[in-house]
Amino acid sequence: MKKPLVGAIFAVALIGATAAPATAVSDAARTPAKQQTQQTQQTKQKPVKAKAKAVNFAGTVALSNCSGSVVRVPNSQPGDPALVMSNGHCLESGFPGPGQVIVDKPSSRSFTLLNSSGGNAGTVKASKIAYGTMTDTDVSLYQLTSTYSQIESKFGIKALELNAAHPEKGKAITVVSGYWKKMYKCSVDGFAYRLKEGSWTWKDSVRYTSACQTIGGTSGSPVVDDATGKVVAVNNTGNESGERCTDNNPCEVDENGKVTVREGINYAQQTYGIVPCVAAGNKIDLNRAGCTLPKP
Repeated sequence: MKKPLVGAIFAVALIGATAAPATAVSDAARTPAKQQTQQTQQTKQKPVKAKAKAVNFAGTVALSNCSGSVVRVPNSQPGDPALVMSNGHCLESGFPGPGQVIVDKPSSRSFTLLNSSGGNAGTVKASKIAYGTMTDTDVSLYQLTSTYSQIESKFGIKALELNAAHPEKGKAITVVSGYWKKMYKCSVDGFAYRLKEGSWTWKDSVRYTSACQTIGGTSGSPVVDDATGKVVAVNNTGNESGERCTDNNPCEVDENGKVTVREGINYAQQTYGIVPCVAAGNKIDLNRAGCTLPKP
């Protein structure tokens, strides 16, 4: 996790620089990687295998300092105001403090919406920060001025769906960065009981295999399950230099308090826990049955 930098001109000037795997925009950029897709074929003699979803950039967004995506839950309706998901540490107001939860705060933030190839499809705008925190998780949810149907009609872009189930170890995943227009492909290596970084602690974090060397600016990127095309986590941090539990160097803490440092390994925060907190009309309801997101 890096402190976000603002200003598009400054960000462009950073392209080509070298950086450690952080998440909010820092001093890094890398050449965008080509997307890979998988297909299966049906034969008369064998059962049909489920096709892997073609992961692309459609529905992802670029913030001024981070990445994000237009998301929906299974029960979201076409006429609901759309939601954009990113990290809590990507909020324009700065990092929320430990224990701080932001709800229903007015915002006029703009997001660049991407099409499937990573091109600029247009701009969508927030009406408020519906939810934001860095406690237990690292997430922000912006409510937009547009509905899902309006976005689809105007831009031809559909929202990404949050998976309501816990992600699984070993599953192939893709971290899709709208900021850098780059994809990182790897697998879920496992889960950190607690992930501690500086003043913040996150629960049940997703640990990537080493192939996902995410960099500054990938904060808030959706982590997509390649098999289903659904979002299972939101990318947020990585251990840059092997330090223990410091800013930009998270450490894992198990149930017995044992600390493990994994230099160069990156992490995300699971998103299935958001689903029970979204009520009719895409309203965030922290008192809804099954909702365990931190409350103010």
